[in-house]
Amino acid sequence: MKFKTRMIATTAAFALLVPPFLFAAEDSMNSSSKVTAVDSAVMPDAVGYDEVPAMLAAAQPTVSSPSSGHTYRSYPRAELFLGYSFLRSVPMPSIGNRLVRLNGGSTSIAFNLNRYFGLVGDFGGFDDSKLQITGTGANAPRVADASGTAYTFMAGPRLSFRHDRITPFVQVLFGGIHASQVTLSNCSGVLCTPLPSENSFAMTAGGGVDLNIHRHIAIRIVQAEYLMTNFANLSTGDRDMQNDLRLSSGLVFGFGGNSPALAIDYACSISPAVAFPGDPITVTGTAMNLNPSPKKVVSYTWSTDGGTISGTSSTATVDTTTAAAGSYTVKGHVSQGIKPGQMADCSASFNVRAFDPPTISCSASPSSVNPGDSSTISSNAASPQNRPLTYRYNATAGSISGSNSSTMLSTVGAAPGLITVTCGLTDDKGHSVTATTNVNVIAPPPPPPPALPPAPLATSMCSVSFERDVTRPTRVDNEAKACLDDIALNLQRSADAKLALVGNQDAKEKATADREAKLKHSTKIPSDAAQRVVNTKQYLVNEKGIDPSRILLYTGSDDAKTVTTTLIPVGATNPVAGDAPVE
Repeated sequence: MKFKTRMIATTAAFALLVPPFLFAAEDSMNSSSKVTAVDSAVMPDAVGYDEVPAMLAAAQPTVSSPSSGHTYRSYPRAELFLGYSFLRSVPMPSIGNRLVRLNGGSTSIAFNLNRYFGLVGDFGGFDDSKLQITGTGANAPRVADASGTAYTFMAGPRLSFRHDRITPFVQVLFGGIHASQVTLSNCSGVLCTPLPSENSFAMTAGGGVDLNIHRHIAIRIVQAEYLMTNFANLSTGDRDMQNDLRLSSGLVFGFGGNSPALAIDYACSISPAVAFPGDPITVTGTAMNLNPSPKKVVSYTWSTDGGTISGTSSTATVDTTTAAAGSYTVKGHVSQGIKPGQMADCSASFNVRAFDPPTISCSASPSSVNPGDSSTISSNAASPQNRPLTYRYNATAGSISGSNSSTMLSTVGAAPGLITVTCGLTDDKGHSVTATTNVNVIAPPPPPPPALPPAPLATSMCSVSFERDVTRPTRVDNEAKACLDDIALNLQRSADAKLALVGNQDAKEKATADREAKLKHSTKIPSDAAQRVVNTKQYLVNEKGIDPSRILLYTGSDDAKTVTTTLIPVGATNPVAGDAPVE
């Protein structure tokens, strides 16, 4: 049980944990082999030396299609490996293990059942050239030339992980090992053959990495395996388990299989890249490197995270009716099978943009009307995306008729002043805007004032003459009274009228008055003209009862001995107001 547990644990560790790069840095190992001799007298400790020549691999780039950028590699039906191998015990030195250091070569042929699984037959040959024998007492250790061989014959399953450039693999092999007798050089006798010929069960577990440089050639960078043998103890004859490590490197030749196939490359384009809700979007997929065989059915599928997509060919349509404004992605998939390289994906993005609201301006013609007249209201509207538009109008007074881009405002029954008209606009997406304009209803002019009677005019009455009485040139005589009686009658008829009396004197009277004033050194001497209007007024007041305040007295400039009379009705202009008043 202990033997089986150790074997399984060691096999798993080498198969899964030994990385290939641990051995890529080793430069060389010598070609000598190493064996351990065991006899009845001593327990020898054999030590040899080794070399492993380095093998440098130059990786060539894989030629790929300009459209795909990579290929998927088909697997060969058979793979032949030829290379160098090195065996060493674990640990080293290992007492009782006759395979301590051996150099040689190995070959294997793998038959691949599919891309991943195959069956491997492996053969290896190794050579001994040195033997170190140690002893006790006087027997000092020494190294002697020797000759011997060992051959392995194994088979088992292999699991490969194939990529474009490299193919890692793991395998487990079972079989046997034949070790020939080891003979000391330049020696004769029974003691010259310390190790006899022997056969044993053998098993390896491990893996490696192949670098693909051509469709039929690869470099096995390293193959590292745990090797278990079951040689007998020469002292007791009992078989025991020995642990070894086998390292290999070389060339791999592939046979059969298909040529490397170009992987499907898939690109998709979208048009238009920016759309409004409800606008259709077309997405087109372009597949490269499809298999032209009619048996290879091409399948297309599409998906999107915005709107609804339909289509099962290389072209699909996205319905954006239900998509909100934002950025979305369309994903496409094309396939001609389920194997690597027979399917590909693509994606493209598009944006759904919200509709822009409409714009409107409003005007009135004419902007000022008389009461009861009409004005034309015009809406200058536009929708950036040419959406259907609905017009509406509202007025603070008057009435609106019509719901198109132009309507009429009637001011019948509207009071004078400003009427505000609101022009409204709504598109089919619910966007609403308004604008306003004003119409001024002009107030009617006030009615003309009633016609006024013509202003009364002053009337010249009869003139009173003072020519007849030379001795009393200022006395009102009977002839003058007749004139004044008629004037008094008119004053009595027009109770609010006034009478202007203007007294005149001739030149001779004026000269006499001036001369007397000089003699008396005074200008306060009444003139005849002034005395005449005073006497005339006195007659009208004393004799006819006329209110004295209604009589205005003046002196005029006429060259005559007269008093002129003027009847001035209320509202009439006094035509003699410019003459000199008499107090």
